[in-house]
Amino acid sequence: MSEEGKYIYCIVASSQERNFGPIGVGERGDEVMTISYENLSMVVSNHPLTRIMLEPKTIIAHEKIIEKIMREYNSVLPVKFGTVARNADEIRDLLDRRYREFMSLLNYFENKIELNVKCVWENLNDVLLKIGKEHQKIKMLKKEIQQNDFESDTEKMVALGKIVEGELIRKREDVSDVILSVLKKIAVDYKANDLSDEKMLFNAAFLIDSGREKEFDNIVDDLSEEYKNVVSFIYSGPFPPYNFVDITIYSEKWEI
Repeated sequence: MSEEGKYIYCIVASSQERNFGPIGVGERGDEVMTISYENLSMVVSNHPLTRIMLEPKTIIAHEKIIEKIMREYNSVLPVKFGTVARNADEIRDLLDRRYREFMSLLNYFENKIELNVKCVWENLNDVLLKIGKEHQKIKMLKKEIQQNDFESDTEKMVALGKIVEGELIRKREDVSDVILSVLKKIAVDYKANDLSDEKMLFNAAFLIDSGREKEFDNIVDDLSEEYKNVVSFIYSGPFPPYNFVDITIYSEKWEI
């Protein structure tokens, strides 16, 4: 049987002992609770001292627990997924050694939330058709290809594909720049994330003061109306500041 350790979810500013129920990762019904040092606490549950697999269900469970904690505290520092300490004494030792760092971060993120905005072309084919109608070089190449046999126009087809791809990128950048310029006006910070496929044109996380969430909601609604039938908005949150802080415990005795 594996030795038991303490799986760490997040850090909060509190000296109060709490028990959040049998919701720990691993589907064993482990109690999620706090371990404190002065006015700092780590939220943990029991977990075997083994390497944790990057499985979707485990990642989701990890995030759901942090989001539950977020609803009860003004500031939460997410800890890197899969971090396991050996015991409560090691946790208190870490809180002691990095006390100033953690308190500074907690103060910075107090009453701040993360909101995520993704945008996809509602109909990519319509966008490509519009590009073809608006771009003279594309229209000319299409006409030349239609008038000749396939083999003699291979180079022209390659050239056509490159032009279309370039114009799609330019159009994507133009629209995403407008969306970003509007949303970042009320954000404390933002982070652009990778696009998952060619249909996606925007993917960013925004850190905002929690009191401005409704204002941000309204701006997203206005943008959605402005780009109606062209761009679909996928809006989610509020979340803890996953994209803006991810506490990593570097010592090997902490990350199994």
